[in-house]
Amino acid sequence: MLAAADERDHDVTERKTLKRRIRARMSKTGERYTAARRQVLAKSPGTPTESPRAPKSQPPGRRPDELVRARTGRGWDEWFEILTGWGAADRPHREIARWLNAEQGVDGWWSQEVTVGYEQAIGRRVPLQRGAGSFAATATRTIRVPVERLHEAVVDEAVRERWLPGASLRPRPTRAGKAARFDWEDGASRLVFWFEAAGEARSRVALEHERLPDAAAAREMKAFWRERLTELKRLLEG
Repeated sequence: MLAAADERDHDVTERKTLKRRIRARMSKTGERYTAARRQVLAKSPGTPTESPRAPKSQPPGRRPDELVRARTGRGWDEWFEILTGWGAADRPHREIARWLNAEQGVDGWWSQEVTVGYEQAIGRRVPLQRGAGSFAATATRTIRVPVERLHEAVVDEAVRERWLPGASLRPRPTRAGKAARFDWEDGASRLVFWFEAAGEARSRVALEHERLPDAAAAREMKAFWRERLTELKRLLEG
């Protein structure tokens, strides 16, 4: 027991030393915490990390850093630093996403993207995984029409049949105009669409196909939805 206590004290001391070195580098170089930490660790191969789940700088398969910054105001490194400092590594997915939306002003779809990217980076999820045993496919398109027309093309069954023929979608309750939710086909999976104005006559649709059984199904549906949203864009801009 004493040996274990000594080991814990040693680890605490090393972590404090590591943090002092990181802050010293930040003062010298002007780097943010995550970037400074990465450089300090690179120069000290034997130095332990602050946490066994310290995030990587770019989660695999996620949105490019410049796109995340444009949509949320911060890049991946900054979000990792903020989320780690808040204690996100020990909080459930839903709580993290709600905090990003309510406290950090990140809109609904992007709060999910940042949360999932963070969870993948700390090893809680594999790419395309959303929950335990649940996977999801995502896709986005920017289309040269007002957001009201884009929303109508998704929720109006007659219009939707023109770019998504033969699909069985059962509407679910949602906020009018902001999003659209559906049960897909047999109800085993779900669709969520988000709509955002991107200018006077441009708008953006983002979708997530939730509750898919495995990564292979998620990859297949991701390709499918990219194709369908391209067809939606062709229809509305045609």
